[in-house]
Amino acid sequence: MLIQGAVLAFLGGLAAGSFVTVVSHRVPQGESIVGPRSRCPGCGTQIAAYDNVPVLSWLLLRGRGRCCGEQISARYPLAEVGLGLAYLATVLVLWGDAVQLALGLVLVTTLMAVTITDLEQRIIPNKILLAATLAGLAIVAVGDPASLPERAIAAVAAGGLLFTAALLYPRGMGLGDVKLAAVMGFFLGRNVAPALLVALLAGSLVGLTMVAREGASARKKAIPFGPFLAFGALVGLLFGNQLVDWYLSTLS
Repeated sequence: MLIQGAVLAFLGGLAAGSFVTVVSHRVPQGESIVGPRSRCPGCGTQIAAYDNVPVLSWLLLRGRGRCCGEQISARYPLAEVGLGLAYLATVLVLWGDAVQLALGLVLVTTLMAVTITDLEQRIIPNKILLAATLAGLAIVAVGDPASLPERAIAAVAAGGLLFTAALLYPRGMGLGDVKLAAVMGFFLGRNVAPALLVALLAGSLVGLTMVAREGASARKKAIPFGPFLAFGALVGLLFGNQLVDWYLSTLS
């Protein structure tokens, strides 16, 4: 049953990844995610259903639009495969806990969407975070209402920590990052602590690498922090319990 669920999760993640690329493009532009159907980024021609199969269509068309031959960015299949793998890992780790599994799938979908928007447009849309929060609230209210206080505390603590960082270093942290951290706190509970630590370490490592390669001028370059938060959140989702338990065991 687990293997079947994992396979279905991967395929579902591919499909969800295709949808997420649409969401990440349209939401920041204020466009509807319901319609019209996807169009070629090169010439604007409506894409046929048989040319919109996740990953496979891009490979068969060799990364070009059928209608105009224009190059289609590899970010589309990469997002689809990435979310497929995230769904697969989430199912394998959280199988047996329906509430955590549902929350995990919503969270990784949100993380992929905000990673794309932050990398491409330097924005983490409020609408995406709000939709994720409402979905998470509904899942928790039905399946695990007793955890709401802990999740609320984690959300406030995580958001508050990054808000303080944004006040101290406004060029390196935006309010979108603050809101994303709060959403992570709600979904992850106590596991948001290692998630934020991993995100900060990863961001610092990339920053130090850039300084080592480019010198002091690298300090003036803005690096979107959303992808680092997304990476930390994924680590917190999949390994957070083990990391927190390991840390607490070192104190005893």
